Amino acid sequence: MNVIETKLQGVFIIEPKIFGDSRGWFLESWSAARMSEAGFDYKFVQDNHSFSACKGVLRGIHFQLGNAAQAKLVRCVAGAVMDVVVDLRKGSPTYKEWVSIELSADNYRQLLIPRGFGHAFLTLTDNVEFLYKADNSYNAKADRSIRWNDPQLAIEWGITAPIVSEKDSIAPLLCESDCDFVWGEI
Repeated sequence: MNVIETKLQGVFIIEPKIFGDSRGWFLESWSAARMSEAGFDYKFVQDNHSFSACKGVLRGIHFQLGNAAQAKLVRCVAGAVMDVVVDLRKGSPTYKEWVSIELSADNYRQLLIPRGFGHAFLTLTDNVEFLYKADNSYNAKADRSIRWNDPQLAIEWGITAPIVSEKDSIAPLLCESDCDFVWGEI
């Protein structure tokens, strides 16, 4: 597996080793041993699988508060997405900065997102299937969102009118949010 650093400390692109021949291919999508060898010690407890029927669906920016925060390993297994991670840790040298990575069924890339970051993705194709591993179970009371077009974050989505859920359309701006992440404490 190839591990690529991003500008956000703790956020990594993971490129699995692919074994292919005339029959097709094989890859390890998760290996605790390989991740440990790379210096990552996550104990994932929940897998999530989402489907988006149309190009232009935007999901996020999502996170969970406090002790319910989740680290995630995400990947796209059908179609393609623009995956976005935002540093929400107050006091961090990269606070409010974001990275964008294309994840697709064709590039096999995964993104490792530690606790303290917001996560979102925009579908670049129709019929997208997206998988998430999470190191903490979903907690509805701690579930939060930041508005996808928050001007403080200035994320370059490349779209002005994405398809969003009602929840995401009324999400607060970061300055209105009760986000409680603090750099060095999470």
